[in-house]
Amino acid sequence: MKRILFLCTGNSCRSQMAEYFARALGDSTRLHVKSAGTDPTGVHPFTRTVMEERGISLADATSKTVDFDQLDQWDMIITLCGDARDQCPITPSQIETRHWAIRDPAEVQGDEAERLAAFREVRDDIEDRVHELLVEFDLLGTPRERRVGE
Repeated sequence: MKRILFLCTGNSCRSQMAEYFARALGDSTRLHVKSAGTDPTGVHPFTRTVMEERGISLADATSKTVDFDQLDQWDMIITLCGDARDQCPITPSQIETRHWAIRDPAEVQGDEAERLAAFREVRDDIEDRVHELLVEFDLLGTPRERRVGE
């Protein structure tokens, strides 16, 4: 079983989206995923909204903090941090680590429509990256002709 940890600061949206897309798209018999953050702040309401647009409920999603003493239990760690203000955690060198530079949509300023648009853009980017990752490791549960929920 491939064990993947999606890790970022805050854990309010990006890592949660990645975890839930991996669960929705992946082969659950060969894939174990979790999201965690260094400073969990809860699941942003817009995250729930844009994921529901894809048919994925985050009703049971909770913010989880990373236990750095247990990082060696993962086969791969994917950090989802956008820029210098969003400090990515240091991960053990013996574990395969990938970085997805994805901005934090919770930091976007503007009216509700502009902020939702930012969350949708990030959601779509994460969905595409998760899909590519699962294809790479032959962990796709079902073929995807369209985005989840479309």
